[in-house]
Amino acid sequence: MDKLIFYEKMLKIRNFELKALELYSKNLIRGSMHSYIGEEAIAVGVCSALEIKKGDGITSNHRGHGHYLAMGGDLNLMMAELLGKFNGCCKGKGGSMHIADIDVGIYGANGIVGGGIPIACGLSLASTLKGKDSVSATFFGDGASNQGVLYESLNMASIWNLPVIFICENNKYAQTTPASQTLAGGSVAGRSNGFNIKGIKVDGMDIEKVYEVAKNAIDKTRVEKRPILIEAETYRFKGHWQGDPEMYRSKEEVNDWMKRDPIKIYENELIKKYNIDLKVIENIKKKVEKEILDAEEFAMSSPEPPEDSLYEDIYS
Repeated sequence: MDKLIFYEKMLKIRNFELKALELYSKNLIRGSMHSYIGEEAIAVGVCSALEIKKGDGITSNHRGHGHYLAMGGDLNLMMAELLGKFNGCCKGKGGSMHIADIDVGIYGANGIVGGGIPIACGLSLASTLKGKDSVSATFFGDGASNQGVLYESLNMASIWNLPVIFICENNKYAQTTPASQTLAGGSVAGRSNGFNIKGIKVDGMDIEKVYEVAKNAIDKTRVEKRPILIEAETYRFKGHWQGDPEMYRSKEEVNDWMKRDPIKIYENELIKKYNIDLKVIENIKKKVEKEILDAEEFAMSSPEPPEDSLYEDIYS
């Protein structure tokens, strides 16, 4: 567990999202955008416990930039993708909600609520049939936890003993509807009991706790070939989408949660608890800032997709 790498990855996700919001405000982002700001500890904690060399992979959702970067995705390629450029990771055709890069274990973000969940089961099934020991993980929100596809997937994963980790990023709102009004029983983790699957709750604002829970779950799943569900409690600091008027929650509520900013809290821990020199922290900040600016320059100078590419990557 490299604490400075944890910090750097979370900071890179945060700064990327801030830059993306800036570019969106200038009408440079193609399509809609959903910010991951506030939830960085989950992506970094879980993805740091996965092993790409062993064939581990993930499926993501509409709020997937953080997952891509946490898996080691190329900052330049994702920035270019958001701007619809031809050298983006999906040739400019995927955009913000459909990021994919198999080279780093990203088997697709998905604009369909819960759409990535059964795909992760398919990855685990393929791994099992091929005799591999890889693990797949799928990220979804509390809104997707009420989609039937989750329960179909939990049932199938349990019956077939699939090595898949289900990660619910419970950020308290399904678009504009409070989770408190939609989660019978009070939690997502508890719903796994009916499928003979272990359910675990973790503080999604604490990077080390997330990593510890994820690492134990992934190691256990890799050996026992049994699915596990993790519910990480978190909060998105921005609205559901860029431009969301946020009439469904109070500024006081948002401000209270922002006091638990996972990056600021961890930065303080690094300095006070682990005695990391402030200069080291500042150097990481400067490094990340430069990488974001370089990615912006790369994307802005990248070519638009040629017309003939319109007819590529079409399947029927």
